[in-house]
Amino acid sequence: MLHTVNKSPFDKNSLENCVRFSRKGHSILLFEDAIYGALKGTRFEALLTEALKNTSVYVLVPDLEARGMRMENVIEGVKATDYAGFVNLSVDNKTVQAWL
Repeated sequence: MLHTVNKSPFDKNSLENCVRFSRKGHSILLFEDAIYGALKGTRFEALLTEALKNTSVYVLVPDLEARGMRMENVIEGVKATDYAGFVNLSVDNKTVQAWL
């Protein structure tokens, strides 16, 4: 299953809920303002570090860069993807759950 999150974790609890309901082998894609949850030094770092033990976590690089960030700002283990990768993740997973 692919879980997608697009809302800032500082405004909504979508990321926290997503991580809580994700299971081993699932993937999580952070895009738009959700990329802030993937940044080092935030209160979400421990949450994502724990999630990385069982799930693959991706960040959409164009959205990261549009907000003035780089992959060097992202928590270790979070994978970079582009729009083509987003499409591939959607196609490769039987189910896509959008967390709003």
